[in-house]
Amino acid sequence: MAKDPLEPRKCAVLLGALAAPERLKIVRFLAEGPHNVTEIADMLGLKDKAVNVSHHLTVLKHAGLIRGLKRGRFVHYSLRPGMLEEAEAAGIPREALNLGCCKLELPDCSGR
Repeated sequence: MAKDPLEPRKCAVLLGALAAPERLKIVRFLAEGPHNVTEIADMLGLKDKAVNVSHHLTVLKHAGLIRGLKRGRFVHYSLRPGMLEEAEAAGIPREALNLGCCKLELPDCSGR
């Protein structure tokens, strides 16, 4: 039996990780560059709710969408290396993520 190029199981994991509005906002925010939990919580309007943000980051990290890099006392989160570049190489605009099974367009929200 030939391997399905869609990779349905992998795709389901990625889409499941993006199924919460907060996680979509986090991915869009991290497309601008690395941020720590405090900055992400502020962007989401969840001040004093670092636990909620940490949960969302864990889900995204387990799906392989983001990574964390410890700098001093803080962990700075960013999109997985190459994610935006892979999208560009596939002819997808820089504002989009190529998940392999589909693309996710990230509208510019710099004026949040």
